[in-house]
Amino acid sequence: MTQFDRGRGINATRVVASTLGVIAGLLGLEHGYFETLQGNLTPSGIVISAIGAPCQVNEAWNGCEPAMTIVPSFFVTGILAIVASLIVIVWAAVFVRRKHGGMVLILLSVAQLFVGGGFSPPLLGMIAGAAGSGIDAPLTWWRAHLSLRSKHVLAKLWPWPLIACVGWSCGEDILGYFFNDALRNLLPLTIVLSLGLPLLSVLTGFASDIQRQTGVSPSY
Repeated sequence: MTQFDRGRGINATRVVASTLGVIAGLLGLEHGYFETLQGNLTPSGIVISAIGAPCQVNEAWNGCEPAMTIVPSFFVTGILAIVASLIVIVWAAVFVRRKHGGMVLILLSVAQLFVGGGFSPPLLGMIAGAAGSGIDAPLTWWRAHLSLRSKHVLAKLWPWPLIACVGWSCGEDILGYFFNDALRNLLPLTIVLSLGLPLLSVLTGFASDIQRQTGVSPSY
């Protein structure tokens, strides 16, 4: 047990890293599943659409889930994406707290990227890995560069950005199914939600742990 485990309360950074990593893995599984449905077709290039016909890139709110692959087969790409994503899920859920666990998660996310796991899932996995590198760490840089007020405000926000991130990740496909055109017109907002919520989750997790480590509890 480290000195930072002795403080009361939950390790927010670990929760953020594990949750974001699991979400990244689940989203990668989705990409892999759709890629296997395209069979043994050979991709026309390194950048592919995970969802095949009749999905039209210019008409679908998600752009038919773009991805990249170095494997000349949609089916094999999908299988590899599923395997890589499952490994990401297991590592994020169980092993991310180990020494260099965050860096390993980043490397797994890079592998996921090159075998059809999409673009946003690996990016989310990398954010999770970066957060994982801060588990049980003193977070010295953040202590020095966040004002007392910022740390207090961010700590009070915990865990709502993470809850919102989970909700958005689970609900975006449902919203896209029923409101495709609306989400296409709100593409900048969806990008902000998909990237901003995970980053804010990391910041609030760091702030919460800083206050836990120093024995200061935010007034909820």
